[in-house]
Amino acid sequence: MKARSENRDLPQKLFTLMFFVLMTVACFWVVQPFILGFAWAGMVVIATWGLMLRIQKILWGRRSLAVLAMTLILLLVFIIPIALLISSVLDNSGPVIAWLSSGHIQIPKLEWLSNIPYIGSKLAVYYQKMIAGGGSAVITSVQPYIGRTTSFFVAQAGHFGRLMVHLTLMLLFSVLLYWRGERVGQGIRHFAYRLASRRGDAVVLLAGQAIRAVALGVVVTALLQGVIGGIGLALCGIPYATILTVVMILCCLIQLGPLLVLIPAIIWLYWSGDTTWGTVLLVWSCVVGTMDSFVRPMLIRLGADLPMLIILSGVIGGLVAFGMIGLFIGPVVLAVSYRLVSVWMHEAPEPHDDPDLVVEELLEDARKTAEEERNALQAQAPVK
Repeated sequence: MKARSENRDLPQKLFTLMFFVLMTVACFWVVQPFILGFAWAGMVVIATWGLMLRIQKILWGRRSLAVLAMTLILLLVFIIPIALLISSVLDNSGPVIAWLSSGHIQIPKLEWLSNIPYIGSKLAVYYQKMIAGGGSAVITSVQPYIGRTTSFFVAQAGHFGRLMVHLTLMLLFSVLLYWRGERVGQGIRHFAYRLASRRGDAVVLLAGQAIRAVALGVVVTALLQGVIGGIGLALCGIPYATILTVVMILCCLIQLGPLLVLIPAIIWLYWSGDTTWGTVLLVWSCVVGTMDSFVRPMLIRLGADLPMLIILSGVIGGLVAFGMIGLFIGPVVLAVSYRLVSVWMHEAPEPHDDPDLVVEELLEDARKTAEEERNALQAQAPVK
């Protein structure tokens, strides 16, 4: 009777499972346009929650005033600069590409190539042939790629527009999360506790620590290096300093550093004869290039006490796998996994026995087991 009852309940269980799957898919379908904006808002609010609480204390404990202040800060520090940078990139990319396509690029002679031992003469001959005719051969070979770059920027204009929509949604969701942050955080912890008890709660807390560590240690460091490096480029008269600033920030985010942009700028200043500003930019680049060695570890420790390798591996891998949002997703996944594995390992004591003794005992146990199995087989063998 019990088996028949279970068989009778099987269709009910299947239909219940199908109903929950359909509801989950439908909910995801409805909220899909808002997922990226909400994810960005969650990362920003978690990273700046401590700042919001400090502002609330200053503003007589009024949450409404603190939320208004944080909204203005996000607009002035995050939304408006990104919009201006995107607008500048779109406005300046056309003249840069047109300048590259015009063929009026002055290519240096590099007469010192012939002084290189063994291969100098061949390099000099090849280089002179390449730049013959004012570099027209070089421009002709690069021309197809310039056209592709132009079409790429035209195609990316729509992506930039969608990015601004997501930033607007991020600002709206950030206001809501600032207003009800404690309730939302408690709800997430309650859900995680219901799924995996204390381990689930620990996962949520570790995720918050990892987000703060990445926001402080990686993003803030990259912004500082990029902005300070861009100020140096603008002061030294480097053209298109805004675009180069964006490139520097991206290079710092993927952990390549700002020197990939600053060193060619220094070389260009010296080559053009402006040695004074070239020296100024050289000193400025030494300061900017070494900032991450002491700023990033200090800021990461403020967010979470996590290994530097975990944070940087997560940043690079997440950026490659998920794009800009992967700057936070990658380190969060690695940091939470690292902490959970670490907790699981420390539930058992560390081995302190002599390694040679451990190996000998293992071999002795294996020998005894094999001998016992052999004796058992002999005892079960039929007697002739």
